[in-house]
Amino acid sequence: MNRVIPTNAAANTRKESNIMKAWNEVTHFAGFDWAKDHHDVLVLDNTGKIAAELRFEHTAAGWSLCQQKLAAFPHLAIAVESGHGAAIERLMVLGYRVYPVHPRSSKSYRTRKLPSGTKTDHFDCWALADALRLEGESWHMLNTPEPLVQRLRLLCRDEVALIEQRTALINQLQQALYEYYPAALAAFDDWTSLSAWAFVARFPTPQALVKAGKRQWEKFLHTQKLYHPEWYQKRLAIFAKAAEFCGPEAVIAAKSVLATALVKLLQILEQQLAGYRLLITECFKQHPDYHVFASLPGAGPKLAPRLLAELVALQPLADQPQVLQCLAGMAPVSYQSGKVSVVYLRRQCNRFLRATLHLWVDLSRHYCDWARIYYEAHKKKGQSHACALRCLGMRWLKIIAAMIRSHTPYDAALHARSQLQHGSWVLQLQPKLSITKDAS
Repeated sequence: MNRVIPTNAAANTRKESNIMKAWNEVTHFAGFDWAKDHHDVLVLDNTGKIAAELRFEHTAAGWSLCQQKLAAFPHLAIAVESGHGAAIERLMVLGYRVYPVHPRSSKSYRTRKLPSGTKTDHFDCWALADALRLEGESWHMLNTPEPLVQRLRLLCRDEVALIEQRTALINQLQQALYEYYPAALAAFDDWTSLSAWAFVARFPTPQALVKAGKRQWEKFLHTQKLYHPEWYQKRLAIFAKAAEFCGPEAVIAAKSVLATALVKLLQILEQQLAGYRLLITECFKQHPDYHVFASLPGAGPKLAPRLLAELVALQPLADQPQVLQCLAGMAPVSYQSGKVSVVYLRRQCNRFLRATLHLWVDLSRHYCDWARIYYEAHKKKGQSHACALRCLGMRWLKIIAAMIRSHTPYDAALHARSQLQHGSWVLQLQPKLSITKDAS
């Protein structure tokens, strides 16, 4: 007997059928309004009548009470504003069917029910539950990512948050040095480097620097491996004149304490970031799709784990690249009314994923000929740098979606043959020699 291999269309049809079957099993619809210390839930039946209503505390006893009340509705779907948070994660762990609603949509549902502008937690729950009852069939249910992906995702996001805090501390340090220690700013360009922080810790004031003398300066530069001939002599000259132009005595006394404290915070934070990097690398290499995202040109050891964590969490949408493009903020938003037609940046999206894609797509054009040509072609149309990168990002997301579906790494030669087979316009702009080389 011949084995029939299902096509993507057949697989999509089967998936839609399963989703429809699961939705038809739902008998009750809940709206969930969450807060920091308490939550509200309201349940409607098929006819829209209120079947249950509850407010409970965000404690173990409160959640136990919620489970007891909702146990009377085994086929329950819950609509909740936003798609992340401690309360939402708790609902997922308890096994409920959760449907996230964008805050702007939630406001529209409430306004539709209450055009007077009335707003209470009770009405918020009611509006969400009724919207789910009437329109939820076409909504996407929130899926629980596998623990490894969830851990990697949180680690990557927290790492970026710590990097942002490091940037804020560096800005404060530079401002403090500007006020009392201009020589330090002149001697070092990169204030993310450990050597710049070590300099402030070793010589916290201009007077301490001058008093230390040339021998101590040379010893410090040698210890920090700052051997560049041009900068070596330039720094020594700056050190010698450090006390000639600096802040008043009172400012130096106060701001040097702040600078020293900021340096200590930065050094501790850098150690923690190094620990984060080790954990992220370990989790990244444990994932089965590690080789898929490690193959992306230009992603490197920092961006590849972030891309895996965000995109694998959206794996159920891999069959719908257009949805991925919207969630990632790459696809634009169109507004058309009468003679007015405007296209603008999509701001309602996964901002972490958009920032990560923006960084990686910019790097990819330095490693891929077709990506560079695609970017330059859009620039020649008069598009901005950011707009051209978003267009390239849309193209890359289609490729990544196919890689996720097949679990295969990126192959430049295979992509070139595919472009040649489909007559891509990118190849028309690429030198014939390069096409032959890539396709061979």
